[in-house]
Amino acid sequence: MSPASTGASTTVGAAKTVSSSDTRMAPGGPGYRRMSFALFLSGVATFALLYSTQALLPLISDGFGVSASDASWTVAAATGGLALFVIPMSALSERFGRRTVMTASLAVAVTVGLLVPFAPSLGVLVVLRGVQGAALAGLPASAQAYLAEEVRPRALVTAIGLFVAGNSVGGMSGRVITGWVAQEWGWRVAVGVIGVLAVGCAVAFRLLLPAPRHFTAGSPHPRRLLSTVRDHLANPLLRRLYAIGALFMTVFGGVYTVIGYRLTEEPFSLPQGIVGSIFLVYLVGTVSASTAGRLVGRLGRRGALYLGGGTTAAGLLLSLADSLPLVLLGLVLITAGFFAGHAVASSAVSGTAAHGRAQASAIYQSAYYIGSSAGSTVGALAFHASGWSGTVGVGLLAVAGVVAITVLGSVAARRQVLAGAH
Repeated sequence: MSPASTGASTTVGAAKTVSSSDTRMAPGGPGYRRMSFALFLSGVATFALLYSTQALLPLISDGFGVSASDASWTVAAATGGLALFVIPMSALSERFGRRTVMTASLAVAVTVGLLVPFAPSLGVLVVLRGVQGAALAGLPASAQAYLAEEVRPRALVTAIGLFVAGNSVGGMSGRVITGWVAQEWGWRVAVGVIGVLAVGCAVAFRLLLPAPRHFTAGSPHPRRLLSTVRDHLANPLLRRLYAIGALFMTVFGGVYTVIGYRLTEEPFSLPQGIVGSIFLVYLVGTVSASTAGRLVGRLGRRGALYLGGGTTAAGLLLSLADSLPLVLLGLVLITAGFFAGHAVASSAVSGTAAHGRAQASAIYQSAYYIGSSAGSTVGALAFHASGWSGTVGVGLLAVAGVVAITVLGSVAARRQVLAGAH
């Protein structure tokens, strides 16, 4: 199966000889474990902060006397801020270095995180969350560019999978911790605890991450930045990957924004602590993301994306049942399919870009978090209008889009093969 079928570069995961003089990191080599753990912790902090209010939306609705769709803006503002600022932040990382930008981004984000519990109104809370998301924008694209520059190509999918696994652990721990803390002391104390956790992750990240050895500073001139962005958007392979990332995240954002409301209502009527514990299914995402490299090796990128989409769709359909075990199984499948698809698509973007890797990753992250904001907002509106079935319907449409785009990529690859034969 050709990587071109999904927009992937043949430089990632392809069997090729690596020179013995290659000084980039590889599994078992110097610095690889420190680097992996540092970026894992940055992923934990990013997702814990970014989605710190998601499991608390029913309590925020009650506290401010607002609807589910209004409260969902505390999630959409954060992901929207990240989507808007990820490309400018990637330009700064080209000038000042990946590690510098990631460190500064985490520092600002955790500082805002310590202010969030004191928001006097929903409007102020939404603004603070938007600022926090904008600060976090320096992490995802810079991390992927750092990996693309510092890790040997054959280890890139696995390395990015570990970073994505950190995302899943952060998302899980943030929601589980906030659920139980909020049940006893309210949502403000809960988000404060997440802020303190993120401070610890940020400090450890800075102490552990090895200094870059293969970074070359570039110019952040706006014209050059726009030219690089245009080049990436003109690449049909990258465009397909950007769309796939956005659609996968539309499903995930919608499901996990609304699931708390569904589980606290009839027929489940679960307490907040139990609802927060539902997010332990993120552990499944940790496993599926970290094994994405092996999945691609067995099925190819196209096959891995089909499997991710099919698994997600099956989970959505199972979640329609009014049976808690079936809903939980549905969430497990949704989570596994999403994280596998995201790890495959994001690693393919990093490998496809021959230049401006930070910008290529930034566009992916922008599309990804636009999908999250759209999923959070549209999923909440669909839930308000039609209940859980409405949210599931939005998710199924997004999965259908993933499958359609992957099919289009397969057709394009086949045409390239036929054209080459002639």
